[in-house]
Amino acid sequence: METKDCFYIGYISKTRGLKGEVQLFFEFEDYKELDFDVLFLEIDNKLVPFFVESSKIHPNRTAYLFFEDIDHIDKAQGLTQKKAYLPNDKLPQRDPEDFRITDLKGFEVHDQEYGILGPISEIHEYPQQHVASVTYREREILFPLNEDIIDFIDPEQKILEVTLPEGLVNLYLE
Repeated sequence: METKDCFYIGYISKTRGLKGEVQLFFEFEDYKELDFDVLFLEIDNKLVPFFVESSKIHPNRTAYLFFEDIDHIDKAQGLTQKKAYLPNDKLPQRDPEDFRITDLKGFEVHDQEYGILGPISEIHEYPQQHVASVTYREREILFPLNEDIIDFIDPEQKILEVTLPEGLVNLYLE
């Protein structure tokens, strides 16, 4: 299995107890929709399958898992900080009308004053808001994704029209 055949769901954040239980932190938005009987962990740039013996999903974007053949903390310790993937055929299907702010990744940003800034390379999710990252004139520009800034979203053309606060772009260019 290769990463192109999978999608990223999160990482093993820590061990729990002495019997080999691990905590998986989900970075995948629809983590409650996932069906995982096998997880692929990235170890030495290869995806290694781990069969899930039992799991308990929590509302704080975590799950506690026991893997087959991992029955002691010493065996589980080597799995911490490893990225977790699922095969593409386990990707939950979303309604096409279900557009989310995180779907803006890759959209080209057009600002009223500066014109085309470039595509959104990353969307950072913070408790208070989402923040977009765009590379403009070889500098990273961060701006919040909220109603005050977003003027128009064109999902067909993948264009996001914004009016950034005065001076924000210059702050990054100085």
